[in-house]
Order: sequence, then C-alpha cells, then structure tokens
Amino acid sequence: MKLTFLGTGTSTGVPYITCNCETCQSKDPKDRRLRCSSLLEVDGKNILLDCGPDFRQQALNVGLQKVDAVLLTHKHMDHVLGLDDLRPYGNVRIYSNKETIDAIHKVFSYCFNNDYKGIPQLETHVITQEPFEIDGITITPILIWHYKLPAFGYRIKDFAYITDYKSIDEDQLEKLKGLDVLVMDALRWEEHFSHASIDEAIAISKRLNPKRTYFIHMSHSAGLHEKTQKLLPPNIYLAYDGLSIEI
Repeated sequence: MKLTFLGTGTSTGVPYITCNCETCQSKDPKDRRLRCSSLLEVDGKNILLDCGPDFRQQALNVGLQKVDAVLLTHKHMDHVLGLDDLRPYGNVRIYSNKETIDAIHKVFSYCFNNDYKGIPQLETHVITQEPFEIDGITITPILIWHYKLPAFGYRIKDFAYITDYKSIDEDQLEKLKGLDVLVMDALRWEEHFSHASIDEAIAISKRLNPKRTYFIHMSHSAGLHEKTQKLLPPNIYLAYDGLSIEI
C-alpha cells in the first residue's frame, strides 16, 4: 500500500488568513498545509480519505488520474466540500455514516435524481461500524467522537486513519492494535474541545504502539514543522502535504 498526504491542515488551512505568526509567514513548504485529505493506493485501487475544498489543487499536485472510492470521516465542510470536483473521475462511490451521507444529499442535492451530464456521478453508501468491502478490500470503520459528533476513522489492513476526534472509546481502540502505520489528528499543543492536542495524540500513539505514527490536521498553532518534529518521540512524525509513504 502507498499513502500520499494530499493535505495536512485544519479547517482554516495554513497559512491562516490575516495571520502574521512565524508559521504562517514561513517559507518552508512543509509549513503550508491544505485542508485534510489523503490518497490510499491499495490492490490497484485509489481510495480517497475525505475530499475537502482544496481537492482540485491536491489532485493537480499529484496528477491524480482515477478515484475508485471515497471514505468520508464526517460531514464538516472542510472534509466534504470538494466532492463536486470529482466530475472527471466518472462514477465514484462515497461511503460514510448516515448523518454524513444525509448531509451530502442536502449540500450536493443537484447531483442526485438528475440526468444532467455536467455534474459529479456520486454513488452514496451508508455504512455502520461493521466491516465492509470495496472491491475485495476490507474496511473496518472506527467510531470516534468529534466532541459530540460521531465520526468514522478507518482501518485497512495494517493502516488506520483517524482525524477530527477528541475521544475514542475503549472498544474502538481495540480495533487499532497491531498497526504498521497510524495517522492521527493532532491539532495544536494547546487543548481543544473537539480535537486532540499534540500531547493527547502522543499518549494514544504510545498506548497503541504502531510501528509509525503520522500527525495530520495541524493548525498554525502546531508550530513550525522542523521545530515541532524535534519535540516528538521516536517513530512519531508530522506529516506534510505531498509526503508519500509505503505501508
């Protein structure tokens, strides 16, 4: 499997509009973070993890030629607003919980029950916490809590992707054992009511003990990439836009 981080920023992206902090003014490309999304290449299939408002630019950045399916974590706009830009990819299957799929049908109502050809062809699927398959690839949803909003992380083989969470129940943590790569939300150093802080994400990573952990969904308050990376434990890394890793 191969994972490419298309975007590693929080809902505002980095730089944050109007901000003059050292992170937002940095010339290091690793400090420029588009909204959060990743591409997983597995068994010949391209599975997109979230599809936010920066998707068009992200797809151009990596020369993305096909999308077989999209796993949406939750209904917030920074994770779904790019779905209209899936038009070039033909029929694309979208998977998420009922609350998210219902939101998609409202926000992108023109895409459904319409025979007009100039719209994305979205095929939506409501999933539960039960494992399901995409073309023979087993996907295990992980229920997480984005404050009071239920969201999904996903495990595929020895890889798991967990963004926009504040807490994870014990029975769901059990599903995250024995990983090669764990990707996790780590918003900033300061505590936040609906996102894990960097210290909270470190604690969960140490408990689960994957071979490698990569942090995503960072705000400008996470600090400069090079400085923050030096403060992290071994085998825990700040992801950055365009980074590709083998799993």
